[in-house]
Amino acid sequence: MVCLGNICRSPLAQGILENKVSKHGLNWTVDSAGTSGWHSGEKPDSRSIEVAHKHNFDISHQRSRKVSGYDLEIFDLIYAMDASNYRDLLSMSQSVEEREKIRMILNESYPGENRNVPDPYHDDNGFEEVFAMLDKACEDIIQHALIAKH
Repeated sequence: MVCLGNICRSPLAQGILENKVSKHGLNWTVDSAGTSGWHSGEKPDSRSIEVAHKHNFDISHQRSRKVSGYDLEIFDLIYAMDASNYRDLLSMSQSVEEREKIRMILNESYPGENRNVPDPYHDDNGFEEVFAMLDKACEDIIQHALIAKH
C-alpha cells in the first residue's frame, strides 16, 4: 500500500487489509510505504489511528517509511492510492514484471476507472470517507483472490 507520506491513506489500507487477511486465514504479508520520506519513522496520523480504532483495529504500531526498489522486487502486488503515487512507482520500476505489479487500489472496486483515494491530510472530515473507500477496495482484493483460488 503506497501513498505520499505513509501516514494517512496507506497505513489505513495496510491495517484494513491485514484485518481482513486475518479474518480469512490467509497467509499474506501486507505492508505500506510512502513515495516521499518526509515522515520516516513517524506513527500514522492521529486521525487515521482514530478511524482504525473506531472500526476495531489498531495501526498505532506502524511507522512511516519510504518505498524502495526492494519493495518492487519482493511484493506480488503494489497498490497506489492515487495517480501521482502510481506514476512515481512506475518511474522506480526496473522491469516489465515490476510495472505489472503496480496497480491503482480503487481499480479493484471500479476496474479501469483509475479513481484516486483523496488525501485526507488537510480535511479532518475526510478520514471516514477514505476508510470506506479503502475498506471496499480491500474487501474486493480478498474476494478476487478467493475467486482466483477456486
